[in-house]
Amino acid sequence: METKETFRCLGLMSGTSLDGLDIAYCVFEKKENAWSFSVEKAQTIKYSSAWREKLSTAHKLKTEDLLELDHAYGAFLGKTCKGFMEKNSLKVDFIASHGHTIYHQPKRKFTFQLGNGNDVHAFAEVPVIYDFRSLDVALNGEGAPLVPAGDKFLFSDYDVCLNLGGIANLSMDVNGARVAFDICFCNMGLNYLAEKSGKEYDKDGQMAEEGEVNKDLLKKLDSIYKSIRKKRPSIGREMFEKQIKPLIDNKKIPVKDRMRTLVESAAKEIISAIGTEKENVTVMCTGGGAFNRFFMSRLLDLGGDRVSLILPDENVIKFKEAMVFAFLGVLRVRGEVNCLKSVTRATRDNSGGVMLGF
Repeated sequence: METKETFRCLGLMSGTSLDGLDIAYCVFEKKENAWSFSVEKAQTIKYSSAWREKLSTAHKLKTEDLLELDHAYGAFLGKTCKGFMEKNSLKVDFIASHGHTIYHQPKRKFTFQLGNGNDVHAFAEVPVIYDFRSLDVALNGEGAPLVPAGDKFLFSDYDVCLNLGGIANLSMDVNGARVAFDICFCNMGLNYLAEKSGKEYDKDGQMAEEGEVNKDLLKKLDSIYKSIRKKRPSIGREMFEKQIKPLIDNKKIPVKDRMRTLVESAAKEIISAIGTEKENVTVMCTGGGAFNRFFMSRLLDLGGDRVSLILPDENVIKFKEAMVFAFLGVLRVRGEVNCLKSVTRATRDNSGGVMLGF
């Protein structure tokens, strides 16, 4: 295994909100047993309408068509990385690709992230690490969340690391062990409703702010989340389609009211998950939701004086997940743990990711 202590690599992330492909060129350095990092170059490659359609409907494809798309998307990732490296005159040690999650069903022993690593490697012409989740699922884990390993090594100064992406999740240390879990749906529902109004997303939460909380809808959402608060399973598109979408498709409720209710529901769930028993809890906020002014204001209101919401450097807010996957690749190359059993409930800590071209 690689023992060097400075790595230059690309991290790739495509989230459930379908905003686009995040590419982050990062430098990691280990000094005196601690890791430092910098995000040197980063970009979100917006998906064309054709790719958005393909990714959002991939779970409905026949097996052969899904396999074909897996290779096509892998080629897209590889070509995009090659272009990014050439444009910015970059030489990298490897690409760490999360891919785009199509299925995540750990109870049935599988998780599938689109974007075949062989194609990424073939077109980018550099080593690649991909499929970070499957080993953990094989070890009876949830295969998620994986970012907490990065939080533990890179962001231990904060009490809580909160990600406000398509799904809101957090990680924190409890009695010396890292714990993490998905909390609720966040941008996935808000973006879905914004698109129904002809917008890509609700900028600054303006539409939601103009709406009113629908108490009946809020109660139904609360009932769904109540059922997962104790066990904290990883949640994904399947749950959104089966349980959340039918509720927010209710056309009897104005769209702005549905959005306002989603904001209130998510903010309540998040503050409840953070807990306010401790004084001055520092919460680092990243992900697209951190730019939603109205959503953040509701978190501040509900958190009160006990919760401090901290926004890091803009590149970290936007590209933290891509950057962390690059770091998980570093740990994988070094043969070190990049997936924590305290988080995923696997039978052991593990170092996940398929390596190609090393």
